[in-house]
Amino acid sequence: MIATEQTGALLNVDVLGEFTLDDFKQFEELALHKLKSPGAVNLLFDLRDMISYTLDVAWEEIKFFNREHQHDFNKIAVVTDDQWLTWHAWLSRLFVDADIRAFADYDQAMDWVTA
Repeated sequence: MIATEQTGALLNVDVLGEFTLDDFKQFEELALHKLKSPGAVNLLFDLRDMISYTLDVAWEEIKFFNREHQHDFNKIAVVTDDQWLTWHAWLSRLFVDADIRAFADYDQAMDWVTA
């Protein structure tokens, strides 16, 4: 399940429990709508309450960011305590033009992504 909030150029996504394909499609729809607005779009993913994600979500993420929208986002902040997700965020910087950073602290992530 995801909870989302849009404020200005920021799309804030909280993942709760398992991140499913339906959840990703919901995020994708919101992001595509946001990308139609003028100006840079920033993302904040709060993954602290994510338990797991399905393999189809991983594939959709690759398609969405690496193939279709690699130049469309300005900043992407990922909040997580999980070392694998931190490494994944770092690796994503190789394929996406956005400035991607991982944070353990939500407030620090919010300050950075909205600066």
